[in-house]
Amino acid sequence: MPVMSDRWIREKALSEQMITPFEDGQRKNGTISYGLSSYGYDARVADEFKIFTNVDSAIVDPKDFNPKSFVDRQSDICIVPPNSFVLARTVEYFRIPNDVLVICLGKSTYARCGIIVNVTPLEPGWEGHVTLEFSNTTPLPARVYANEGACQFLFLQGNEPCETTYADRAGKYMGQRGVTLPKL
Repeated sequence: MPVMSDRWIREKALSEQMITPFEDGQRKNGTISYGLSSYGYDARVADEFKIFTNVDSAIVDPKDFNPKSFVDRQSDICIVPPNSFVLARTVEYFRIPNDVLVICLGKSTYARCGIIVNVTPLEPGWEGHVTLEFSNTTPLPARVYANEGACQFLFLQGNEPCETTYADRAGKYMGQRGVTLPKL
């Protein structure tokens, strides 16, 4: 599976709306960079955050997740509590071609501050806003900046389209908009 270049990403983003809105090139201007890079796309985090809280001493259960475990905030800056995490989403909406798998890696700027960005792969045929998790591994509060770079997506193209896409399986996160909590 080859990693796709900026030329391929640009073509798919513009002709098939694979990434909307699409930034054609790296944007910096005093921000954490985002937009098209050599072999990937640096997505931005939106200004919608779900901050994990353990006020009610709830158990974290992926089969029965309690939405009261989060406090909702809409802001240009999100403070991630020490040794905790925040859920957010990308500004960009993705439409993944049937012959492509997308892998996400965190931005080094955040990693150097002890903030880890976690995203599962974007499967062939999936579309939606990507739910992001920012884990603060430090004993101090940490900042995440909305509308700035959060992570880089790498696009891997298979030799042929897969036999069954995420859409074909009617995946539970298909077409998600906004920050999406775990579903069973």
